[in-house]
Amino acid sequence: MVDTAVRSGFGAPSAPAQRNRRARWKDGRLLLGVLLVAVTGLAGAKLLSSADDTTTIWAAKHDLPAGTKLTGDDLTTVRVRFTSSDDANKYVAADADLKGLVIARPVDAGEFVPREAAVPEAESNRTELPLSVATGKLPSDAAAGDQVDIWVIPKAQDQAAKLMWSDVRVLQVDAVKGVAGGSARRQVLVGLDQDDLRRLPAALTAMSSGEPVLVRRGS
Repeated sequence: MVDTAVRSGFGAPSAPAQRNRRARWKDGRLLLGVLLVAVTGLAGAKLLSSADDTTTIWAAKHDLPAGTKLTGDDLTTVRVRFTSSDDANKYVAADADLKGLVIARPVDAGEFVPREAAVPEAESNRTELPLSVATGKLPSDAAAGDQVDIWVIPKAQDQAAKLMWSDVRVLQVDAVKGVAGGSARRQVLVGLDQDDLRRLPAALTAMSSGEPVLVRRGS
């Protein structure tokens, strides 16, 4: 008897093909995706941190004339992004204690409240003296809040300069044009206390024939 091999319609199962698969973490596209996610996350964190880089300060809710005793009813808080801490420190912070503070010069509605304009009440009881000062006879960046010595230089060259007041507070500085033959001058408002007033008559006499000079004192 002859054995005949039985053939079916199906062949023997073949072994699966071996493919050279690279590990996914080595895939360049995967690395690129991970890098993009990391960069996006860092950018988002940076944006969030910069969005909160603001300072809360006080602004006037309405016009505040000189002599106003500050209260929270006169002010509103605003958040401002300053370019430097020095700029931020020029204004009254929202967490500052307002007790005993008085407006030394008018502050308009909506204006940020400057530190130099919000002074203790004792400093506000001063007599205001306006001075017309020629350009070049005061610091070019003179500003309210500066402490200055006021000298008078006589027009006669054979006379010496006279010191009128020491350590006087500047309340306001404005530019004035068209004075003294078209030369630029500055209108400076200074505050005199009771002791300073005793020298006022002599100072006015000296300034009638001379020029005031403002010398800023070091801090």
